[in-house]
Amino acid sequence: MKVFRGIWAVAVSAVLFGSACVRAQVAPPPPPPPRPAHPPMIFLGMAHVDGLTDHDDIKVGPYVGRYRSIVLRVRYAPIRFEQVVIHYGNGTAQTLPVKAFIRAGGQSQPLLLPGRERVIASLELWYSRANPGNPNKPEVRLFGMP
Repeated sequence: MKVFRGIWAVAVSAVLFGSACVRAQVAPPPPPPPRPAHPPMIFLGMAHVDGLTDHDDIKVGPYVGRYRSIVLRVRYAPIRFEQVVIHYGNGTAQTLPVKAFIRAGGQSQPLLLPGRERVIASLELWYSRANPGNPNKPEVRLFGMP
């Protein structure tokens, strides 16, 4: 009787192990990892609105990379942008009449660059303090998206 129980235990173990192997082979693959909602943004430089109105040039340079779009982020106080001029690594320039108000803590919509990825040499900004009575000095940060 003990021999029969031993054979029975081996047979049951083989059936259970075999069914586990079949289940493992039939199981669907895991889902792919989630894609980021936004492409990564790479910090390229910053400038401050020193007076009521200002004109600054953020030097980027070719060593930083190539980009499809840029984003302007504002800190400390709101800024009113008049225009932005992007100087590319190949010597050409593009004027964007931004005409935007961006609050402190806010950012622009991505500004798409024409063509394929571009090297940005510098970015010229014409802007002013949106709230001249605010004692905080506004800061703009430039980000590129590959």
